[in-house]
Amino acid sequence: MNTQEDAPKSSIELGDIFRQHAPAYFENHTLSPGQYKVMHAIMNCRTAALGGHVMACDHCHEIHISYNSCRNRHCPKCQSLRTANWLENRRKELLSVDYFHVVFTLPHELNNLISYNKVAMYNLLFQSAWETIKKLGEDKERLNGLMGMMAILHTWSQTLLSHNHLHCIVPGGALDKSKEHWNKSKNGYLFPVKVMGKMFRGIFISKMRTLIDNKELTFPDAQNTDRLLDALMEKSWVVYSKKPFAGPEKLLDYLGRYTHKIAISNYRILSCDDKIVRFKWRDYSDDNKEKVMELAPDEFIRRILSHVVPTGFMRIRTFGFLANACKTKNIEIIRDLLSYNPDPPKSKDTETLMLETTGVDITLCPHCKIGKLHKIQTLQSKIGKGLNDTS
Repeated sequence: MNTQEDAPKSSIELGDIFRQHAPAYFENHTLSPGQYKVMHAIMNCRTAALGGHVMACDHCHEIHISYNSCRNRHCPKCQSLRTANWLENRRKELLSVDYFHVVFTLPHELNNLISYNKVAMYNLLFQSAWETIKKLGEDKERLNGLMGMMAILHTWSQTLLSHNHLHCIVPGGALDKSKEHWNKSKNGYLFPVKVMGKMFRGIFISKMRTLIDNKELTFPDAQNTDRLLDALMEKSWVVYSKKPFAGPEKLLDYLGRYTHKIAISNYRILSCDDKIVRFKWRDYSDDNKEKVMELAPDEFIRRILSHVVPTGFMRIRTFGFLANACKTKNIEIIRDLLSYNPDPPKSKDTETLMLETTGVDITLCPHCKIGKLHKIQTLQSKIGKGLNDTS
């Protein structure tokens, strides 16, 4: 599987930028506890502050020090193993059906309101996207059954500005109420995107109006909420639906790139000095060309921290027959209906998962490229626990 780790390593990382500019940023900005924790976790990641291990090569006897990772889900250095483990678990759930990629995007007019109400508005996005898929799947003229969906929250654009959307993976079919039939989507087609867009818009705005009526949303300034909702109803809401993946394994390739992605990866960062942070980005409106953006360090950090999700908030959720409470039984039923009985995947250790996911043998001596590394000493952490947010 191709991953971000295949790209050339940058000489500067997000942690370096934080370490260089954090003192000035802390002095001039008020951070939420979650943002403060994320910054410190990334600054300490794979440094002596978190402790680690002393490793020795059994061939050349070279000594290597390996520092522990912070395991914070916003850290660009801590996603590879989590992704590998997560993919192995998803491999056990694959069905022999088409899988569709559907993206639900919120209008940018909501960005400021979302920044003040992240939990409520993100929850609303998940609920509205699922209700759209669920209702269309239950339509007797369509699939007439219960659908499944996995949704992944992304909140950023390539330039690190707010772009709130859900990447959804939807199996192409529905389990009927009797659970005795699998109703397959036809001709590599799910639902019309215009129908999904209108339904998604109506559901979201209806639910948002309820939150407003119940005074469950905080508005940053006085505004006419009826006028806002009316303006949102007049817009065309964007729902994107991609043709089926070419088999379940291609689905896993996709998931590996998107599920545990964060606002920026280290390989995109080009340089940083006292005045400018330079990073690569792709301009999708200009034939997907790669460009370079320059931001003041203060603005770069502000944009990164704007995508810190609330502590404990689940960015990846499953619905319908894939919901955690019932998916094991439902998958068994659907596989029986499809006469699909794959061999259960063999359990793999950390070294094997990392090799398959990143192409890197973490046990290989980086000096001689022949021997294997073995732990000979443990280095204790210099700080307390509590920096992790791995949910």
